[in-house]
Amino acid sequence: MDAAGSRAPAGTGGDSSGGSSRETSGRLSREQIYVLVSAASMNLGCMMAYSILGPFFPKEAEKKGASNTMIGMIFGCYALFELLASLVFGKYLVQIGAKFMFIAGMFISGGVTILFGVLDQLPEGPIFIVMCFLVRIVDAIGFGAAITASSSILAKAFPNNVATVLGSLEVFSGLGLIAGPPLGGFLYQSFGYEVPFILLGCIVLLMIPLNLWILPSYESDPGEHSFWKLVTLPKVCLIAFVIISLSSCFGFLDPTLSLFVLEKFNLPAGYVGLVFLGLALSYTISSPLFGLLSDRMPNLRKWFLVFGNLITAACYLLLGPVPILHIKSQLWLLVLVLVVNGFSAGMSIIPTFPEMLSCAYENGFEEGISTLGLISGLVSAMWSVGAFMGPMLGGFLYEKIGFEWAAALQGLWALISGLAMGLFYLWEHSKTRRSRSKAQNLIGTEEEQTALLPNET
Repeated sequence: MDAAGSRAPAGTGGDSSGGSSRETSGRLSREQIYVLVSAASMNLGCMMAYSILGPFFPKEAEKKGASNTMIGMIFGCYALFELLASLVFGKYLVQIGAKFMFIAGMFISGGVTILFGVLDQLPEGPIFIVMCFLVRIVDAIGFGAAITASSSILAKAFPNNVATVLGSLEVFSGLGLIAGPPLGGFLYQSFGYEVPFILLGCIVLLMIPLNLWILPSYESDPGEHSFWKLVTLPKVCLIAFVIISLSSCFGFLDPTLSLFVLEKFNLPAGYVGLVFLGLALSYTISSPLFGLLSDRMPNLRKWFLVFGNLITAACYLLLGPVPILHIKSQLWLLVLVLVVNGFSAGMSIIPTFPEMLSCAYENGFEEGISTLGLISGLVSAMWSVGAFMGPMLGGFLYEKIGFEWAAALQGLWALISGLAMGLFYLWEHSKTRRSRSKAQNLIGTEEEQTALLPNET
């Protein structure tokens, strides 16, 4: 990872107060290493705790009387409250303190993960369902705090290599997504419902003392700009729509894929978790690559955003596959499509943060932790919108029209966002060319007038 390169890529911005002393060195400082370790530990632990539900919770919830739609709502409420938490924490990051927010978020997330492990002791019906909602809501608030603070701290420590660092740390998010489902499935199969949650919750809690010791504190003055000014920028709005569409695609799989695999291919719960590996592993491998390319060649970001969405749309048509294609559903095809989807997701997700940050700086936002908090909160919030809508619609559509058609409809989100982003970049390119042409014509006219002046006198 070249997280502290000597040349600042265009478009990522800089931070004279926080990174100028480190950005010219080819080696990582001790502070930067500590930031990376803290963020990596949070990504790994929290994503493992988040992803263990996929292989077995839908079936367990069915036993407790929850419908597929209700299961989708349990998955989706997490994202809804992470959305609200991210907006609030992004706005007040400077006042609360990034380090405190990070540690408190991890503590809450680890504690309620353990609490989720005892919910099977509750009676079936409304009591079980209500408690699932409450625990997931509190967990979402904790995770929203931790991820918003983490992204801001990373961007502060690595002002000129934001995409590279975020992409590299997605390896640990991916490892969490990779390890979570199979680990959760096998622990559930071997020891029952409680053990997966208690073990993962304890792992997250044990990371807190480490982060209290090594994570640096960053202080800054509150910024003058608001979320409202940020979201009214057209480019930011379109990137937000891209984030929502991609997040909803991921969220769609949580309540539906395990049920589809169990019904279609009759796999045991432990092996269902392995199916999720196709998506998580390819996303983990591709994210650092696309992060490095986004920082070294910023002009490629627009192509990543557009084509990543279009490839994702094609993947969801083939996930079932959609009946109109007359392709037989096979396990190897499903895994292959998930692998390709992981690469396309890395292609389109990683450039979103630096593109949004670049747009903010170009429109007068100050360079500092306050703006980074706004961007981090907005990215987390938009991701949460999709993560809320994906499971909700996924559970409902799976129940009404089946997985094949539900996946195809989900793919339309990615198709629309990819086309919209492509049209915007074409418009932006034509606008830039017209501006340059006018400027050249104006310069040429002034030169002609200057050349004629001596003759006129």
